[in-house]
Amino acid sequence: MTKTASAVLASFLALSLSSFSAQAAWPEDRPIEFLVAYAPGGSTDVMARAMQPYLEKSLGAKIVIVNRPGAAGEIAYTMLSKAKPDGYTFAFINTPGFLSTRVQRKVGYDPAKIRPVARIVDDPTVLAVPKDSSYQTLADFTAAAKAAPGKFSVGTSGVGTDDHLMMVELQQLTDLKLTHVPFSGASESRTALMGGHISAAGQNISEMNADDDFRVLAQFSAERMPQQPNLPTAREQGVDLVMTSERGIAAPSGVPEAIEQRMAQAVKEVIEDPAFVKQAGDLSLPLAYLSGEDWAAQMPAQLAGYQKLWSVSPWVQ
Repeated sequence: MTKTASAVLASFLALSLSSFSAQAAWPEDRPIEFLVAYAPGGSTDVMARAMQPYLEKSLGAKIVIVNRPGAAGEIAYTMLSKAKPDGYTFAFINTPGFLSTRVQRKVGYDPAKIRPVARIVDDPTVLAVPKDSSYQTLADFTAAAKAAPGKFSVGTSGVGTDDHLMMVELQQLTDLKLTHVPFSGASESRTALMGGHISAAGQNISEMNADDDFRVLAQFSAERMPQQPNLPTAREQGVDLVMTSERGIAAPSGVPEAIEQRMAQAVKEVIEDPAFVKQAGDLSLPLAYLSGEDWAAQMPAQLAGYQKLWSVSPWVQ
C-alpha cells in the first residue's frame, strides 16, 4: 500500500471512530432538552416533570424541561422540526393541536420533519364550571347557554386544542353559540375560571379530578374513565361527542434509529415502573402507551376527522 493510500485509510478510520464515539456517548455527554408546547402547570407540563427523574434514571442522562407555549403548540413544534437530529432535542407533542393547526392555517414547520417516538397518555377532555355554579349537568349548561347566545364564555388552552375543538363540536351538536377565550395553557384557563372571568373551562381529566374549586359536568370519553368513575360521559347525557388529548414524545426526523428506539424503550420502562404508575394514578394521568409507529399510523384518520369538522364548523374566521 502506498504512503498516500495509507494516510487516506488512517484518516477514514479516525473519522469513523470519532463518529462512532460521539454517538456511543449518547446520552451521557450532555443534557437532553425536552420542549413542552404549553405553559407550566398544565397537564402536559405536569406529565413531563413527573416523568423527568424516571427518564433520567432509565437513560442515565440529565434532562432539561423547556416550556415554549403559544400558537396551539406551533412554537415548540417549529423549534423541534428545525433542531439538529442528534438525540439531544425531543418534545412532548399533543393531538389534536399537532394535527388541527394544519387544518386552520399554514403552519411554520414541515410536519414530515417531526417523528412520533411514543404515546404516553390519552387524556379525555372535560367541561368544568365553578363549584358554586347552579349547573349540575351538561344539559343544564347547554340549556342556559342556548337561552343566552354568545354570553357564555369557555376558556381553553388555545385555538385548535382538544378543549377548543370540544367546544366547537359541542356548539355544532347542540346548536349553541359560545364565546371562545383562548389561553396559553390549562393553568391560565383554570385561574380565569376561579376568578369568575369565564363561564366554563375545557380541561382534561388529569387537570380537574382532584380540584375542589370546580364542578366537572361531563367527560368526553367513549366510556367512563377510572379517574372519574362517577362522572357521566357526554354520550350518557345525550351528546355524542368524544374528544381527548393524546400526549407523547417526538423527535426531529432523521434522528438515528438506535437513539429513537432507546428513547421509546425508556418511555415504556418508565410507564411500567410501579413507582411511576402510582404517581401517575395520583395525578390522574390515563396512561396509554403506543409505539411511535402505531401512534403515527392513527394520525391520518384523526386529521381527516378534524378536516371534516372544519368543513362544517370552521373554528377560525
